[in-house]
Order: sequence, then C-alpha cells, then structure tokens
Amino acid sequence: MIKDIEMMKSFRLKNILLIACAAFVFTACSSKSEEEYNKPAVYWYNKMMKQIGSNDLDEADDTYTSLESEHRNSPFIPSAMLILINAHIDEEEYALANFYLDEYIKRFSLSKDIDYARYLKIKANFLGFKYQFRDQQLIEETLVQIQDFKVKYSTSPYMPLVDTINARLSMAKASVDNEIAKLYAKQDKEKAAAFYEQKVKEAWINPSEIEPVSVPWYRWLFE
Repeated sequence: MIKDIEMMKSFRLKNILLIACAAFVFTACSSKSEEEYNKPAVYWYNKMMKQIGSNDLDEADDTYTSLESEHRNSPFIPSAMLILINAHIDEEEYALANFYLDEYIKRFSLSKDIDYARYLKIKANFLGFKYQFRDQQLIEETLVQIQDFKVKYSTSPYMPLVDTINARLSMAKASVDNEIAKLYAKQDKEKAAAFYEQKVKEAWINPSEIEPVSVPWYRWLFE
C-alpha cells in the first residue's frame, strides 16, 4: 500500500515535470514564432521611440538594429541614432553613447547635424570622466576634439556649451598635472616633477587659484 502511494506520488511528480517542460518548450516556440521582421522603417522607428519612452533601452537597441539592418539607407536612421545617443547619455551609459556617436560621425559627416553629434561626443566624454580613474590621455584627446570643434564649427549654437566643457576640462588637466608634479617631487624624481611643473606653467589656469573642496581633487571638477 505504501509502495503504491509512493509510486503514485512519483508518477504525479513526473507528470508535473513533463507538463512544465512542455509549457517551457511551447513558450519558447511561441516567442520564436512571434519574432518580428520585414517591417517598414517607420514601424521600427515608432517601436524604438515607444521603448525609449518606457526606458527600455536594451529593447530599443535591438529595435534599432532591426531598423538599420532592414533599411540601412532610411532617412529615419540619423534621427534614430541621435535619439538613442541622448537616451544612453541620460542613463549615464557613455560607452554605448560613444559607440553610436562614432558610427554617426563616420556615416553622416556631411549631415547638417554633424556639429551636434560632435558636441555630444565631447559631452559624453566629459560626463564619463567622473566615473573613471583620471585618464590623462582621454582628457587631452577630448581637449583636442574641443579645439577641432572650435575651428570647424565656430558659428555652432553649441559653442557656448563646448566652451564651458573646455574650461572645466582645462581646470581638471591643470589640477592633474599639478598633483602629479607634487607626487614626483615627494619621491625625489626631479626630472619627472619638472616635466609636469612645466605643463602646469603652460596652462592658462593657475591651480593655486582653484579653491579646494572636501571631495577628492579629481572628482569635484566633474560634479
């Protein structure tokens, strides 16, 4: 009797597992059958906009991929890229923003919005600094991008914003160089200290005029 009960329990358990597995397979098959493809460009564009509005950027990225894959030359592509870029910047996902920015600048270098894209590139780099260890090369590369922007897009409406970023990055660079010079001086590395002291002298900012604050020196300039 006891054995019969145990066999019945075992049989029921196996049935439950089989039903669960069947449901999983059915769900998987259903989801695959519902995959979307071969849609008009405006469909993908509108779907991406809804996903961004719902703050579902992973899905929005996937939808953009469908748009770009099926309609590579669609006039919706540049606009979709800029919207995605701004969405990723708003979510502080600067690496993804830069991924789209690099692609946009490469593909649409003659666009009327190219100055906006290059401004966003500078902005994404600048905002990303406060989440990274102070990268001298990245700061210097961004300052070079700023100078290039000032030459090529001198009448751009984004110039005041670029000038603000330029001032803050220049302060950051001067502070970095000054701190490195002090560090080398403490280690009695005279040549290294002199090298960075010279860089500080060449800057238009005097680090001694930057008022110290209670947060680490490499963060407050970006917050």
